[in-house]
Amino acid sequence: ILKTPKMLKPLILIVEDELLIAKDISLILADEGYDTHIGITTVKQAIEVLSQKEYELVLIDINLQNNYDGVELGHYLLNKDSIPYIYITSHSNNATIDRVKDSRPHAIIIKPYKPSDIKTSVSIVLNNYKHKKIDILRNDAKIINEIPFMLKEVVKYIDLNIKDRIDIIELSKLT
Repeated sequence: ILKTPKMLKPLILIVEDELLIAKDISLILADEGYDTHIGITTVKQAIEVLSQKEYELVLIDINLQNNYDGVELGHYLLNKDSIPYIYITSHSNNATIDRVKDSRPHAIIIKPYKPSDIKTSVSIVLNNYKHKKIDILRNDAKIINEIPFMLKEVVKYIDLNIKDRIDIIELSKLT
């Protein structure tokens, strides 16, 4: 019997200075099949662990202990442009929202959150981030002329001419 390799669970870093909240989020995500890393409470610690391990996503509390600001971590991640991140905060006033806009988070979750808030936001952000590079390629003029994108033109031609005689020479020109 052939065994298929186990799918690796996406690893999510939770940067939250309230351990009970971090544990709660971790349990919610574990139920969805994610692995989490908690116990990181400062921007400095987060940057250290991010340099040691590859994470699929970072959840960031905006207000961290010792007057550290999670938005600083958001700017760091924005500049790296390699890991999506979601803010989690109890502050939803206009000043806070305007402040986090510059760091361009992939989502924001307002406390008190529901488990469904965590599950759906994480799922959507991971899905969108996974397809980010594909979407860029689709809009690149050089890529449009490459397979499998060229095949779309062939399929389109066949669809438009399905009731007529399909011309093989025309199909070959398209490819």
